[in-house]
Amino acid sequence: MLGTFLFIGGPEIFIIILIVVMVFGADKIPEIARGLGKGMRQVKDATNDIKKEINDSAKG
Repeated sequence: MLGTFLFIGGPEIFIIILIVVMVFGADKIPEIARGLGKGMRQVKDATNDIKKEINDSAKG
């Protein structure tokens, strides 16, 4: 899966990670990852809430 994620191969992923480390520094990466994780969780929760509301309104 890692080799074909969004049509990006292994070398491209390595280069992207290297650039991120150079731009943000190794100390900031865990903080950035936590922020991305929280944001993804909020999007998932909002999506689930919308699905629940649609299902509830369909049941009437």
